[in-house]
Amino acid sequence: MDGSARGPAQLVLTASVARRYYLDGRSKVEIAQEFALSRFKVARLLDDARNSGLVRIEIGHPGSVDVELSDRLMSTLGLQHCVVTDTPDDVPATMRAHLGTAAAELLTEIVTADDVLGLSWARSVSAMANALQRLAPVPVVQLTGALARPGVDDSSIDVVRDVARVAGGPAYFFYAPMAVPDAATAQALRRQPEVAQAFSRIGSVTRAVAGVGAWEPEQSTVYDATGEAERKELARSGVCAEISGILVDADGMPVRSNLTERMIGITADQMRAVPEVIAIVYGGAKVRAVLAAVRGGLVNSLVTHSTLAESLITAAGPG
Repeated sequence: MDGSARGPAQLVLTASVARRYYLDGRSKVEIAQEFALSRFKVARLLDDARNSGLVRIEIGHPGSVDVELSDRLMSTLGLQHCVVTDTPDDVPATMRAHLGTAAAELLTEIVTADDVLGLSWARSVSAMANALQRLAPVPVVQLTGALARPGVDDSSIDVVRDVARVAGGPAYFFYAPMAVPDAATAQALRRQPEVAQAFSRIGSVTRAVAGVGAWEPEQSTVYDATGEAERKELARSGVCAEISGILVDADGMPVRSNLTERMIGITADQMRAVPEVIAIVYGGAKVRAVLAAVRGGLVNSLVTHSTLAESLITAAGPG
């Protein structure tokens, strides 16, 4: 029945039946008895209410999560989990805080006592650690060394200890920088007992949380900590993104370099072996970097905001 053929009495009856069913939770049998209608007639009225637009069914969320966009991005990129918030994207600190809260809620929901949690340092991961209030009692493993930068108040060690404190599980951390001046020093540091103990746990990590950096100014803490000549050399080598200190090209393939040999942290092969790696990412400049991380199998779950999510869907294309 179309809208032009529906008189006021029919309109009121349809609305009343729809209200009983969708808002009051009454069954079709109960509604049929109340209005002296057949169940078939009640079903037709409910169909008419939906088809005419009198009733609109929307899947919503009471908070800031954009459920529909989360589902679209998860499907487009083939992700395990995806949380997209409707956070305004004009203030980076606000985005970090909102995404950190969303990531903390996701971890609280999906992490079980059977998991081992690995954490790489990133400002977004630090925001997640600050927002975390409850977590299953899991071991927490540091995946990257500390990166001292101006304006950074904490380190990978602080993040691991803070999350382990909330979880009530053991913390495996170490005191070492993310990058050192030469490969020989890096090899020596990896043999240090506390570093070796933490690295020996990487193979048991079942879920990890990381950031994704674009190889551009102010889009990666590793980029910003690297000298100008080395940045340019790596860019010429095809470096597009950095994930936990792992340098990759646009296809997500690791780019071997002198910097790689000087890093103290998880390797590309180790990260790909982690069943779920959740990246917390914000900023419109990181579209190519995120796609590279996903294509390379280094990231398979995302926590991000709506503007970046829409850009990722567009850039990924229909295929």
